[in-house]
Amino acid sequence: MNELYATVIFLFVLFLLLGSSVWIGLALMGVAWVGMELFTSRPAGDAMITTIWTGASSWTLTALPLFIWMGEILYRTRLSQDMFRGLAPWMRFLPGGLLHTNIAACTIFAAVSGSSAATLTTVGKMSIPELRRRGYPEFMIIGTLAGAATLGLMIPPSLTLIVYGVTINESITKLFMAGIIPGLVLASLFMAYIMAWHFFSKGPRPDPEPPMSFRTMVAESRFLIPVLMLVTVVIGSMYMGYATATEAAAVGVIGALSLAAAQGSLSWSTFSTSLMGATRTSAMISLILMGAFFLSLSMGFTGLPRALAAWIDSMHMSPLVLIMALTVFYVFLGMFLDGISSVVLTMAIVEPMIRQAGIDVIWFGIFIVVVVEMAQVTPPIGFNLFVLQGMTRHEISYIAKTAVPMVGLMLLMVVILVIWPELATWLPDNIRTRPGG
Repeated sequence: MNELYATVIFLFVLFLLLGSSVWIGLALMGVAWVGMELFTSRPAGDAMITTIWTGASSWTLTALPLFIWMGEILYRTRLSQDMFRGLAPWMRFLPGGLLHTNIAACTIFAAVSGSSAATLTTVGKMSIPELRRRGYPEFMIIGTLAGAATLGLMIPPSLTLIVYGVTINESITKLFMAGIIPGLVLASLFMAYIMAWHFFSKGPRPDPEPPMSFRTMVAESRFLIPVLMLVTVVIGSMYMGYATATEAAAVGVIGALSLAAAQGSLSWSTFSTSLMGATRTSAMISLILMGAFFLSLSMGFTGLPRALAAWIDSMHMSPLVLIMALTVFYVFLGMFLDGISSVVLTMAIVEPMIRQAGIDVIWFGIFIVVVVEMAQVTPPIGFNLFVLQGMTRHEISYIAKTAVPMVGLMLLMVVILVIWPELATWLPDNIRTRPGG
């Protein structure tokens, strides 16, 4: 009964604060403060200061602003134009043509960004006008871009995986490795959807691309070399065990600055703008994490997470049924919260449940990223929908409709992960990582 009373209090205060338009991080701190005052004898202020400082001073968390800064730098270079120019010759022969550049470019940029919004904006500002000019259907241009941009949350360096790893105190490097194969599988599903559209749709087709010699195709590919080298250095250093996630992020920032300088895109304005953009984003995420750390402590004092875990255990719910229930829960939650907020808001409750059920926490990190990806393209608070609306001037309802097939493919990806969990666990189980990663 005490746990039920605590749950009602926590939810009431949380929805009251969120409904009052209080920032999510401050709302979490407010809920935790009320919980500490009502259910414990420990001074709330002392607990908050200690918990926030301990969480915010985490060495692992240092990777977060560095990876964000790397993406901000590259966003302000000519990377998008170069990627499209380098990818287009090789995509033209696939069924569906240059629509595949949306998927391929998002996959590549996701490996140096970690942000869905940055991936969407960078790729979209080049691919949308180019694909329109070539006569591709607007429905497919917008839909494939909306879905593919969510790969920024899956393919390392993923900001969501960093937040998840810090929240549950798990290796960031192992989570990054776990995201590689599922990310590529999901990208393949998106490309398969484009091919299916090509063969089965009866709508208009763009004119065939003009012929291009193999020598020209190879020459155009040189524009991909800089970003592919950066991806190889950042991800490869972690995969080979030479660097932790934080060290790889520092190398990535240096590489991004060097790439911008080589392109002639690095100026004081670019440097300062990218640094301030990374600072704002990092501060926002850090505030949410601080609130989550304090809330976890407060809920721990009430015994609520342990009570819920025991309740789940008493129901004798199989891991499969639990995963199905959590999928529905996170898809619903994602309609109102962004992905990172969904993760930090729920981990204090969900982590004991999945551990009690014997679910691998590395696998669960990939699962939660897939279901959180759907939140980026589902109304009413799908962030990618708003970004695309600003870029294309379409109605939110139209953009959401174009993304429906991509959401279906993400649900299919959940099924694939359940059937073949090794897709997420094989690399982490077979790599050598450095301590602290």
